[in-house]
Amino acid sequence: MNQDQQSTKHLRQVKSYVLRAGRMTVGQQRGWDDVWPELGLTIDSGVQIMDELFGRKAPLVLEIGFGMGLSLLQMAEQEPEKNFIGIEVHRPGVGSLLNEAQKAGLTNLRVYCDDAVEILKHCIPDESIDRLQLYFPDPWHKKRHHKRRIVQPAFVQVLRAKLKMNGLFHMATDWENYAEHMLEVMQQAEGFENTSTQNDYVTRPDYRPITKFEKRGARLGHGVWDLIFKRIN
Repeated sequence: MNQDQQSTKHLRQVKSYVLRAGRMTVGQQRGWDDVWPELGLTIDSGVQIMDELFGRKAPLVLEIGFGMGLSLLQMAEQEPEKNFIGIEVHRPGVGSLLNEAQKAGLTNLRVYCDDAVEILKHCIPDESIDRLQLYFPDPWHKKRHHKRRIVQPAFVQVLRAKLKMNGLFHMATDWENYAEHMLEVMQQAEGFENTSTQNDYVTRPDYRPITKFEKRGARLGHGVWDLIFKRIN
C-alpha cells in the first residue's frame, strides 16, 4: 500500500464527527419528504457534472459541515450568481436547510447527507470548486482527540485536488488552539498560499454571515479566527 492509499484509509477510519440521534421537527421532516427529491444528492449518483446538475455554468461554492444550514442558506440567497453544494451528516440540519431553501425558492443549492471525505472522493470532480468553506468544525479540544480534527495534511491535499487553480479554502473557528492548528497545517501544505498579508489570519469577508452562535460568543468575549488559503499549484 503506497502513502496516498494509507492516507485515504486513515481518513476513512478516523471520523471528524459523531452522529447524534435526535427527533426531527415537522419542518425538518418536510424538508426530507418534499424537498430532498429535488435538491438532495447521494453518493450513489457518482461524479457530478456541475453544469448539468445546476443547468448553468457558474462559480461553485462547497461547504463542509453546514450545521442547521442558516448561514449557507443566506449565502446562496446573497450570491445567486453562484452555485452552492452543502455537505452535512446530521439529518435534522439537512432537513432544516432543505425546508428553508424551498421557502426561499432557491434553485442554486444542492445538498449531501454523508461523509465529506467520501463525497469529495466519489462525487466532486477535480478542479471544480471556486471556494471551499469549513466553518466552525468540531474543535476536538482535548489533546487526545486532536487526531479527529478534520483539518489534517492528508485531508488538505484531498481538498487541493478539488479546488480550481486560485480557488480558495476558507476556514473559521472560535477556538484559538484550533486556529493555530489550522494555520500550522496550511502553512506546511503543498500547493497553497496564505491570502493574509501577515501570513496568519484575515478579517471576516462580507460573504460569510455572522451566526447567532458567533454573536453569542462575541458577547462572552470569545474570538473568531478566519483563514483563507489560495491554491497556487
